[in-house]
Amino acid sequence: MPATVIIGTQWGDEGKGKIVDLLAEQADLAVRYQGGHNAGHTIIADGEQFALKLIPSGVLTPKVTPVIGNGLVIDPSVLIAEMEHLEARGVSCQRLLISSAAHLIFPYHVELDILREKERGGAKIGTTQSGIGPAYEDKAARVGMRMEDLLDPQRFEAQLAANLNEKMAIFKAKFHSVAFTLESILNTYLGEYRLKLEPYISDTVNFVHDSLDLGKEVLLEGAQATYLDMDHGTYPFVTSSNPVAGSIGAGAGIGPKSVTKVIGVVKAYTTRVGGGPFPAELPSGDIADHLVDVGGEYGTNTKRRRRVGWLDVPMVKHATRLNSISELAVTKLDVLTGIEKLKVCVSYQVNGKTSTAFPVMQRDFAVAEPVYVELSGWEKQLSRVRKRQELPAEAVTYLEFLEDSVGVPIHYVGTGPSREDIVLL
Repeated sequence: MPATVIIGTQWGDEGKGKIVDLLAEQADLAVRYQGGHNAGHTIIADGEQFALKLIPSGVLTPKVTPVIGNGLVIDPSVLIAEMEHLEARGVSCQRLLISSAAHLIFPYHVELDILREKERGGAKIGTTQSGIGPAYEDKAARVGMRMEDLLDPQRFEAQLAANLNEKMAIFKAKFHSVAFTLESILNTYLGEYRLKLEPYISDTVNFVHDSLDLGKEVLLEGAQATYLDMDHGTYPFVTSSNPVAGSIGAGAGIGPKSVTKVIGVVKAYTTRVGGGPFPAELPSGDIADHLVDVGGEYGTNTKRRRRVGWLDVPMVKHATRLNSISELAVTKLDVLTGIEKLKVCVSYQVNGKTSTAFPVMQRDFAVAEPVYVELSGWEKQLSRVRKRQELPAEAVTYLEFLEDSVGVPIHYVGTGPSREDIVLL
């Protein structure tokens, strides 16, 4: 029963999509187990760029069945647009399966997200304002509506009426606005959305287990990353779900005994979107601009410039523990080309004390100062490097330092944006 989990070890945008796309060649299923369209995966295959939001990255491999698990919250308009976009570019979505238990995002979720973030002013969390958080709130409050409800119009209308009544009271009392009507939402969701999505709604849990029983290869793909996890991330600057590998049970219905390996994806430097502490963050200047410009560090969905900084070893090491990571995939090593001296954070100064452990108390992480070691950079362009022996000695030293510090072997190294730009170790 070979199942592989692919997880980000930082604040997201590590390049998980590229690793899923690479491994999909040997896989039968690619399963997304949490999040929503607030996280995008960018893949460059055969010279074409694909920006995926909800559909698993394995969709680009014709023999793979992409599965959207029950742990997701889905905006039907976004999903349908993504499916139509892929089909128009020659990528079939006919194999797609959507869990009947995945929750729906409604327009009032999006509006609440926007208004709340605006209300926070300077204390913004940095949400993508896509309705993800409010949809998960309804799920936890047991008033959420699921994909299966699209197939039961009577139940759908009754639950939506109750939910909308509550939400309208909030809009009126707090934001002095009313933006939606029951009729307009019903017409859209039970009309266009139901018609287009009904053929894909399925019992994905049993489908995945039946596939595992047949010995098929299953890739489990999370959105965001370890430090955006609602429980283990840098709270409150986190997402509204659990990206860590352990949540595959809740988000896809797969128990830990089915997992044979967990691959942790590490960007060769660190990035972050939105607010929150970032000890190894680089100040504005030439190196930060180099990482942003060469690395294309702008959000797949939001287009926001990402904050950039040096590689943070304690973060990656703690993520390895949290996720039981068995091997690492390092991405964007090529982006570091041309930087004369590279710094790597190896510990923190926290209130006058040095610690090599990641501070799990947010009051400590907020004041943590990075302690760096310095390594030599390299000038060789890596875009056509495919073998370890072709890597510059300084790049090998950089990788070995990370490997030794974290205690987990590196099996994949990304040397460029394309699917072919990879070194297998």
